[in-house]
Amino acid sequence: MKKITQLFLAIAMIVATSLTAQAQLQSPALSPAASVSQVVGFTKISIDYSSPAVKGRKIFGEIEKYGVTWRAGANAQTIIEFSTPVSLGGKTLRAGKYSIFMTPSESGDWTVHLNSKAASVFAYMKDGKIDESAVAKDDAVSFSATTERGGNTERLQYHISAEDNKTAKVTMAWEGVKVSFLVDTMVDQKIEQFKSQF
Repeated sequence: MKKITQLFLAIAMIVATSLTAQAQLQSPALSPAASVSQVVGFTKISIDYSSPAVKGRKIFGEIEKYGVTWRAGANAQTIIEFSTPVSLGGKTLRAGKYSIFMTPSESGDWTVHLNSKAASVFAYMKDGKIDESAVAKDDAVSFSATTERGGNTERLQYHISAEDNKTAKVTMAWEGVKVSFLVDTMVDQKIEQFKSQF
């Protein structure tokens, strides 16, 4: 009798444990976290983002409206980080983290914003809309980025190419759009600074 009771207790514990484990099991994220990094010259460039899928939807022009600043990813803000100062859009940026926003355009090039506060685009909501002037006020830099149309990228992705190992090319591709911009890692200036110390 004692062995039967112990057997029932063991079975009950196994069932309870498996039910608890099942309750804690979650579905995979619809827009999984992703990251990419590349060393260019003396600078490590990293991008952390979430990667949504098109799933048969019309993204740009419908879900993400033309002329309205977008978070350039999903879930939390997309973050780009530079390990050293870089030059971008004609401005020198200090090392650190910036959030990437983009303003889609139906034709012509898109505008890329690097947010100086690494804030979420939703921090700029006013009366249910993005306050574009508040976004612009916190831009570390904003510039037109080369925009190609055509092809189809199902899941949003970022790429960083080392190009000539002085200038990086950063590309965001999703749906039928590729948006690219160059980051000058200021290799020659850093070499000159190094030489001047001796």
